[in-house]
Order: sequence, then C-alpha cells, then structure tokens
Amino acid sequence: MSFLPGKNILLGISGGIAAYKSAELVRLLVKQSANVRVCMTASAQAFITPLTLQALSGNPVHTELLDPQAEMGMGHIELARWADVILIAPATANTLARLTWGMADDLLSTVCLASTARLIVAPAMNQQMWKHAATQHNLQTLQHRGVTVFGPAEGVQACGDTGLGRMLEPADIVRELASCCATDQLLQGVRVLITAGPTREAIDPVRFLTNRSSGKMGYAVASAAVSMGADVMLVSGHVALDCPAGVSRVITESAADMLNATLDAAKQADVFIATAAVADYTPVNVADRKIKKNAATLHLEMQRTTDILATIKQTYPNLFTVGFAAETHDLMTYARSKLERKNLDMIAANSVADGKAFDQPTNALEVVWKDGHTSLPEMDKHALATALMQLVAAQYLQRKQPTHDHD
Repeated sequence: MSFLPGKNILLGISGGIAAYKSAELVRLLVKQSANVRVCMTASAQAFITPLTLQALSGNPVHTELLDPQAEMGMGHIELARWADVILIAPATANTLARLTWGMADDLLSTVCLASTARLIVAPAMNQQMWKHAATQHNLQTLQHRGVTVFGPAEGVQACGDTGLGRMLEPADIVRELASCCATDQLLQGVRVLITAGPTREAIDPVRFLTNRSSGKMGYAVASAAVSMGADVMLVSGHVALDCPAGVSRVITESAADMLNATLDAAKQADVFIATAAVADYTPVNVADRKIKKNAATLHLEMQRTTDILATIKQTYPNLFTVGFAAETHDLMTYARSKLERKNLDMIAANSVADGKAFDQPTNALEVVWKDGHTSLPEMDKHALATALMQLVAAQYLQRKQPTHDHD
C-alpha cells in the first residue's frame, strides 16, 4: 500500500551534480499519484532545466522569490501553504548551511521558513565535505529542529572520491518518504512523556555529582514522537541542546526534582519513555558553604535516590512505560531482568562499554518486550529514535486500554 497518493510534495532542488537524478525522482513520485511541484535554486538550473521538470511534474517550475504570476505575487507563501512535505533532493552542503542559519534570500530557503510542512533533506556532496565538522554540526542542528535526513549513501562520487556523500537513489528516497508518511500520524493525539539527560546531585553550593549523558537520545526520541503526531512533554536535566520543535520542556536539577516533575506530568500521559540517566545515589548532607580543600581526603556519605521509572509504573500501572538500560556487559540479561522487575511494557538497552553511546552521534539498541525482541543496529540517533518510536507506537496501539485510566 502506498501512502503518497494525494500528498502535496514540494521538491526542492539545489545545485549539485546529483540534480540529474531529480528528474527520475519526480517521475517516480508522480507515478505514486503524489501532487508534485518543483522549486529550483539558481545553481540547480545549471545542472538540469526547469522545462524537463515541468514536463515530468505537469506543473510550472518555481524559481523566483517574487513571482508576478503567483498568488498576490508572493510565490513563497503560496507554496508554503500548499505543501504537505518539502523534500530537498539533492541538498548540498551550502543548502544545509543556509537552512541551519535561517537564510531567506531565495525562493527555496524562504519557503522552508514560511511553511509548517514536514521538511526532509537528502544530502549530496563530496565525502570530505560530508565529514567536515561544520556540515555535521549543521545536520545535528537541523535534526534537533525536527528535520528528517535521508541518507547519504556510500560509493564512488562524480569527483572520483569514494565514501559517504552520494544522494540516495530516487527509488530509495520514494520508499523512505512513503515510510515516513505511513507513520506520520500513528501517535496523533497520544500524550507522550519523556525524561532525558543527566541529573545533578549537589555536594555544596558550587559542586555536584553528575554523569556523561548528553541527552541527545532522549531529545531525538522527543523529535520522532512529535513527527508522528504525539503531544510531547520533555522533562530534562541540564543539557547543551535546544528544545525540539513542537515539544513542551521542563528543566530539572536533581533526581528528586526530576521525580516530582515526572510524577506531575504523568497524570496526563498515555506513554512514558524514560531515557534520562538518573543518579542512583545522592549525598546525605549538602554543605551550605563551599567545602574547603583542607584535608587530604574527602568522604561523602551517599543514599539511594528514588527510582523514577519504578515509581511512575507503580503509581500509574496502566501507563504504557518504556525504560532504557545502559550497560557495560550482559546487556540482554540486565535488560530482561529490568523489564520484569519493574513491570515495564518495553525496554531499550544499549551498550556503553568502550565509550559507546554517551555524547556520541550514533547508538544501537536492543528493544525488548514481554513476547518479542528487535535489534536496531548502530545508526544516527535521530534515525534510531524514529525506528524506536515506530516499535513503541506499534506496541502501544496493540496494547492500549479502551479508556484512559490512571487517576
């Protein structure tokens, strides 16, 4: 079954050699009965002509920011309102940078700013440009804003280099797009509560104990849930991340603070996903003044913190609850034990041995539920979050209660 018939797809084409593939992409989208309109940058027209794409799409090609033929002469507003999806393929390094910085001096970039449509980019560039820190930073920023990334692929490039940077083949892009559209509204109206990031346990007014969690996985899960139609509340520790678009966020400090905020938010939740790295122990006594460096050693008496995940599940037994387990060894053993011990609906386990996962752009998960298990291989955390949320949505919709029952 195709999920593209009747979809209004605005195909943005930027100036790279992969633009020649855009003709085939338009043909395949039209074949899927999608409504296709094309927007080209000036440099894209050096690689392929608007006339070719007009013939294939059956619609005039848009190239000018202020188009006198457009509605009220404001082509960008007309296109922004029309599109269900904006797909930029190829998306060059320059285009990604311009989107990151919110440029609006040509038609394509302006439409992207003016539209609420889902934005998808299919990168295409030299392998070294793809690996450059600036490009990777731009991609991460866009993904945090909810932009979906297709690819790139690996192989021989037009310049003769070999590596990551090739645009996905048109058939693969259409397949990925159909998959996105199929899951877009799986969680429409579902209230999803997510915890993310580390907690801070105070020692004195200037020092605290924390951990290496960056919050990237939890924030990616929040973005994926929003893209599937969910109403998302994010309870987060202190992280160096922007709040994902469409997400409501509460920043907390300690494990106790996060527990209180989560208990309060859980009253209205349908799904709870606990990705936060919560401290297991906290100092018994917190000094009211900075501890001076007088003694050769310092002894801290620690006490257990309240288990947020277990407390939420005990308080709201009908709340569909997904736990996370970060382990250095015996991953599946600990994951299944935690699933059963805390009566969870699902658990996503990942290895943190040898520097994996924490503050890294990629991760891999073993996702376990009572009568099933799926391995999600190492991939970008945003792609991984989408795959995880598809599993969560499938299990939630299968098991959800006929009424919302946790008072």
